[in-house]
Amino acid sequence: MYPIYIGTSGYSYKDWTGILYPEVLPQSEYLKYYALQFPFVELNFSYYTMPSRNALQRLLQKTPKSFLFSIKAYKGLTHERSSDWKNHAELFLQNIAPLAENNQLAGILIQLPYSFHYTEENRQYLASLLQMLASVPCFVEFRNSEWFTDRVYEALDKRNAGLVMVDAPELRGLPTPQNLVTGNKAYIRMHGRNAQNWWEGDATNRYDYDYTDSELISWIPKIFSMAQKAVLFIAFNNHARGSAVKNAKQLTALIHARTPVY
Repeated sequence: MYPIYIGTSGYSYKDWTGILYPEVLPQSEYLKYYALQFPFVELNFSYYTMPSRNALQRLLQKTPKSFLFSIKAYKGLTHERSSDWKNHAELFLQNIAPLAENNQLAGILIQLPYSFHYTEENRQYLASLLQMLASVPCFVEFRNSEWFTDRVYEALDKRNAGLVMVDAPELRGLPTPQNLVTGNKAYIRMHGRNAQNWWEGDATNRYDYDYTDSELISWIPKIFSMAQKAVLFIAFNNHARGSAVKNAKQLTALIHARTPVY
């Protein structure tokens, strides 16, 4: 079985004080402390602003060589695409180079919105984007279930891109939990199951959810199946009230308890 990396989406949340971070710990030391307890983190600030080389180099200085980062694609490549998207892609690739050069890049997370429908135009755009980013590992997260077809799986395989599995509310049009692996890359994002706030909520209360043991245990057969095929990354995005921290540790313990010892 390949390694399983479990972490959270983001780490610099002040409301994690007392849950993960000691009260006296300055925010500048959060990542260093986080890396003592988790093997990887999903960087999401890069969605809101183009990351800089210097900023990423500073993050690398706070983590051990074994620690890995996935990094969310800039919104100019996913949610707010414009005519100069190719320039954004080139700059993004250049600026994340320190992570790749230091062998600490798990991959780029290309998270596409529900409004990104399965159309010829969007298929061509995604193919072009993956081609531009082909020098580094890429994971594609579709929020719309229209994309979950054999044709898409084959296309991602051809481009060595991983398809992100998601845990989200059982709502019409959203993907359902599966154990697919494409491009020899495996990734799961745990968003919580807050159906009430999914469509109308903001970036905090949409993901305000605390998984139960039974909900996490239901994922374990899929997790083991995926880890038989590729290195697997699992990111908890339910950051509100520190639930991501709690659930990441919870799932880690549940997996360890069920992993055969040879």
